[in-house]
Order: sequence, then C-alpha cells, then structure tokens
Amino acid sequence: MSRRKKDPLRPLAEPEHLELTRISRSQAAPAVEVARATMLLAVSRGDNYQQAARAAGRRSGDAVSHLVARFNAEGLAALSPRHGGGQPRAYDPESRERILREVRREPTPETDGTSTWSLSSLKRSLRSAPDGLPKVARSTIWQVLHEAGLSYQRSRTWCPTGSALRKRVGGPALVIDPDAEPKKS
Repeated sequence: MSRRKKDPLRPLAEPEHLELTRISRSQAAPAVEVARATMLLAVSRGDNYQQAARAAGRRSGDAVSHLVARFNAEGLAALSPRHGGGQPRAYDPESRERILREVRREPTPETDGTSTWSLSSLKRSLRSAPDGLPKVARSTIWQVLHEAGLSYQRSRTWCPTGSALRKRVGGPALVIDPDAEPKKS
C-alpha cells in the first residue's frame, strides 16, 4: 500500500495538457524537458510516482514528487531546469543589459583607446565606467554577448549573427539569413 501524497498533481488545464503532450513528443526540445513532460503526463493519467519515473527512463519517484510540487506552484515553467549548482550568477538582467549597451555604443579612440570592441577593451571600459561593473570578467562578457546572438566577425567587431553588410554595385546592402534562428538553436 502506498503512502498518501502530500501534494498531489492538480488537474491540468486543456492548454497545459496540450503543451505537455507536444513537448513529450518533441524531437527538438531539450531531453530534460521531454522527460519532465512525460512524467507529468503519466502522473495525470493516474500512474504513481515510481511508474511515472520509469515511463520517462528515470528511477526516482521522489524526484517526480518534487516535480509535481513545483508544477503545482509554477505551471509549465517547472519543465525548464533551474540553476544546477556551482557559483550563483553574479550578474542580474540589468547588469547584462549594461554590458549589451556598452557593446552597442560606438567606441571612441580617444577615450576607449580602440576603434572596435574586443573582449579586453570591453572589460576595461566596463570596469572603469562610473555606472560600470568593477569586477566583470572576459568570460562573462563573452557569455552575455553569445546569449544575445552576437559573435566576433572577421571585421574584428561584435556583430549580430545572421546578418551581414555586403558590397553591391548600388552601394552597401544589409543581407539577412532567414535560417539564422534555427541554426542557432
């Protein structure tokens, strides 16, 4: 005889059930999200936590219990993993936006010492600015830029990926790759 569940799964709304079904069948979604969606659907069908874990190829019924409690509180946001350990993130979204604002600003050779941004010049500029980030590292800047879809191009500048300025007879033209977003993910 199994124990009574402390926090049973709440009834699923129709849009939630459809989204969980879509994610559980997805070939492109992250594996952790597919497994979590599969476990939640199994619990909603009436399986116990151990059976739901086995349906998703997992072992721990306790992990399913924690997932159900999180799903009851957060909804579909419970499918995506949280911070998995290690050092906590040092920079909040405002700090990340500050890094992106600095990249978008055109550097001036007199004050910044460069005409194009590199990671080192960005770090120097962000650390010395009055509203800057005094301890920001190059790796943090690189990570923020890549999350924003920027990459270091041959022109030695940070540019949005998926678009390029091409030389044409009629003058420069901005060419945008329509498949850029699917290639990134």
